[in-house]
Amino acid sequence: MNGSFRPMGFRILPPVVKNLLIINGLFFLATIAFQSAFKTNLNEVLGLHYWESPNFSPYQFVSYMFMHGGFAHIFFNMFALWMFGNTLENVWGPKRFLTYYMITGLGAALVQMIVTYLRIQAAKEGMTDEMIQIVYNEGHAVLDRGMNYTDNAMGKLNVLINSTTVGASGAVFGILLAFGMMFPNSLIYVYFAIPIKAKWFVIIYGAIELYAGIANNPNDNVAHFAHLGGMVFGYFLIRYWKRN
Repeated sequence: MNGSFRPMGFRILPPVVKNLLIINGLFFLATIAFQSAFKTNLNEVLGLHYWESPNFSPYQFVSYMFMHGGFAHIFFNMFALWMFGNTLENVWGPKRFLTYYMITGLGAALVQMIVTYLRIQAAKEGMTDEMIQIVYNEGHAVLDRGMNYTDNAMGKLNVLINSTTVGASGAVFGILLAFGMMFPNSLIYVYFAIPIKAKWFVIIYGAIELYAGIANNPNDNVAHFAHLGGMVFGYFLIRYWKRN
């Protein structure tokens, strides 16, 4: 399927995309309201924590997809969901689109867990058992107070164990991958001005995410491998559907 694709407004808003936009918006408003009224950070409750963190709960594999860290975060995720999700849901239908969205979101969370595990094992190198145990026992409380350990190794390990992942980005990157696979020669207008074929847009974006993930800049709090996880799970799911 060839041609060009640019956002056309909310004239066509299929049910799953519409409800995902509403749910994400409600969760974002609830996050603001709970923080203001009860001083409760819902991102800490519903965001995804590493499985060894005392703040981890299994439901977070789903709930993290509906939480966001700020207005820009939710705006760009929801804009991409609307922009590319409309077409995919109209082609696939609501059931398949929702299945794809949830599986890519869960896949992103799983990849994030695996990458975090590997980074934690690397961070433990050179640390004593006592230092490691202190981080596991007290680290989450230290971060809750807005602080961290002055020892670089302990501070790094603490962030890895007790940091929070939030956002629909993993599923959104899966949607972007699906659009690029199904409409490879469609034009996407970057900044509404620069045309680029969907297949090249996906490849370039994926390469940037891979580079950023490997670089692992300590000042970068973006879960790049979760984004890639959404794309990888999306790729294999689409291939599975095509074979069947």
